[in-house]
Amino acid sequence: MIDLTGLAVLLAVVGACCYAGAARVQHAAVHATGDGVRLRLATLWRLVRDPRWLFGLALLGAGTVLHAIAVAIGPLIVVQPVGVLALVLAAVLDARQTGRRVTGTLLAPVLTATLGMGGFVAFAAGSAAGSPPPGALTDVLLLGTLAVTALAILGSLSRGNLRCLALGAGGGVAYGVVSVLVRLTAHQFQAGQGISLLAVAGIGLALLGGGWCVQQAYASGRPHHVVACLTVLDPLVAVAMGVGLLGEAAGTPPWVAVAELACAAIALAGVTLLAFQRPQDLHLPAMDQCKPAWSAQNRTAP
Repeated sequence: MIDLTGLAVLLAVVGACCYAGAARVQHAAVHATGDGVRLRLATLWRLVRDPRWLFGLALLGAGTVLHAIAVAIGPLIVVQPVGVLALVLAAVLDARQTGRRVTGTLLAPVLTATLGMGGFVAFAAGSAAGSPPPGALTDVLLLGTLAVTALAILGSLSRGNLRCLALGAGGGVAYGVVSVLVRLTAHQFQAGQGISLLAVAGIGLALLGGGWCVQQAYASGRPHHVVACLTVLDPLVAVAMGVGLLGEAAGTPPWVAVAELACAAIALAGVTLLAFQRPQDLHLPAMDQCKPAWSAQNRTAP
């Protein structure tokens, strides 16, 4: 007999590897355009015809499918924390790509974010119960739209690490909203209420908006910074909305709620420290000093 929980963990691990690989490949493809820290429409059109970027997109899709299957066949409390492996893998891949050592300065915030997020999801998943109240769909769409829009505007008006952090956070929030909408749609379908076209439209728009934020974040920062935002905020937003809007924590003991808040604070502290570290602190070259050899700015005419 197949151990479904073990299989679910294995699928989640492979999915995390796919996420990390996608971040590395797409980051390299974005910077190879030589378009600076802001992607233009013409650049986006070049990217969709770039085999490397498309390979990264395929890895991202594979990771999403594998993680969805893992959650479907295994306990959420076991499977969901496995996704934070993408953060560690992305940081290691980024360091190896640039020929630098993975130092304690880099690993400390990575492990802080990873452990904090794992603890938060474990506590929240262990106390999840209840069913969505009427009007939950409208609340999810409204709050999600406001949060993603605010972060996208902040990122567009910012520079450097703040821009990368804000846009990466926008992508993480958008993908978290997608998870909530998928769960809400599945619950409505199982209850015989059919599938809401508004929810389906919301999923599509959130995927597009999140994808735009992520690609812009790749253009303005290091890939493990972006993956940090996605890894922390995606499950954090999904669990928070599940608790606050879908009524999944109606019977949560007070001590569990306190533990969840403490873990969330630890995770956010870790990702913030990672995102605001300077390249010299990480022993990594500055972005304008590590243009790929195949980038437009370094390409010479034959």
